[in-house]
This record gives sequence, C-alpha cells and structure tokens, in this order.
Amino acid sequence: MELDFVDPPRPVQFALVSGRGHYEEVIQAVLAAKTSVWISTANLKELYVESRPGAGRRRSAYHSVIADFASMAHRGVELRILHARAPSQAFLAELKRQKMPQGLELRACPRVHFKAVIVDGQHLYLGSANWTGAGLGAKGEGRRNFEVGVWTQDEATLDRIQALFDQVWRGAECRGCKIRSLCAQPLDTPKAPPKVRRSLPVLSKRARRR
Repeated sequence: MELDFVDPPRPVQFALVSGRGHYEEVIQAVLAAKTSVWISTANLKELYVESRPGAGRRRSAYHSVIADFASMAHRGVELRILHARAPSQAFLAELKRQKMPQGLELRACPRVHFKAVIVDGQHLYLGSANWTGAGLGAKGEGRRNFEVGVWTQDEATLDRIQALFDQVWRGAECRGCKIRSLCAQPLDTPKAPPKVRRSLPVLSKRARRR
C-alpha cells in the first residue's frame, strides 16, 4: 500500500465533532462495539467514562474504560491500540489491575501520530484528540482540551485508514524505517509474550538521550 497519497476531491458525509461531542459520539460508539475497536494515538493515557447513576446518587460516578475493555474482550470484541509513546503510569496500573484483558493488544511505533478510532469497521473518527481523558474522556467542564475531528461512515475513507493502520500494525513499514535503530522493538520482529511491560518505552536509551 502506498502511504503517501492525495485522493481526488469527492463529496463525503461526516459529522463535525468538538469538545464533549468526542465523548458523546466516539466513546459511546466504542462502548457499544460488537466486533472490533481499533485505536491509533500518539499519547495513551487513562480515560474515564461515566458509570450509570445508582439509587440515590445525585451525580454520575466514573470508572476506567479499561474495565469496559475487559468486558468487551470477554464478549469477543477485538481491541487494538496502536500508540507512539509509553502509556501513562495510571493506564498501566489499571491495565495490571484488570490483568491485561485477553483480546486487548497494544503495539507501539514512535512514528505514529495519526489519531483515529475505528468501530466495527463501520464508524471512523479522525481528528486531533489522543486517547486521553482530556481528549476523549468524560472530563468536567473547563478541563477538556480544545479538540476537533470528524465522525464518518464513508467506506472509501474507512478503507484508507484501516489499510494504513494495518500496514503499521503488521510492521510492514519497519524494514524501510530510517529510525529503526532507535526503536526498542520494531513491529516486524517476533513478539514477546503478552505482558503489560510490552508497552513500556518505545524508544531505546540512545533515542531518549537525544
């Protein structure tokens, strides 16, 4: 697949998403996923979602989305997260607490900078928001990042982004990568057993000194 492209102009239907719209549209679709969720993000941090209000509770409580990931993985939903930087300590702690749900896989590439969420191969978010609480989570008013993106079911766009994601995910770009020597574990090398520590620093010590 050619990763450098400019498609000819054509009409595309999409919803413009900003602010809390990211949570209401994108995250709610993720939580309702039936078959798969693919996430591409530069930064990977803990993200909270609203719990259902309980009896006598005036406000919504919050919990980590990783708890929902565990439930989704148990239902057979494929969960893939492609990220650039090492996940936050809070994310790793919750992942460890949930015992790294089977069906949830993380792969790291320091060149990943496109932010995308693909749900069931039918819904696509493309925009500025990373997989962080301030970007996509249930943040309170005045604490959310200023983010904007598009939410679409356009098949041609979905095909393009899924192909890009899969190309990076499989390590198909690793061989010709000019910063391969700086990567702690290129994606075209044999995979380590699925442990939380797999997702720790993407770059080698040499890279971090630069």
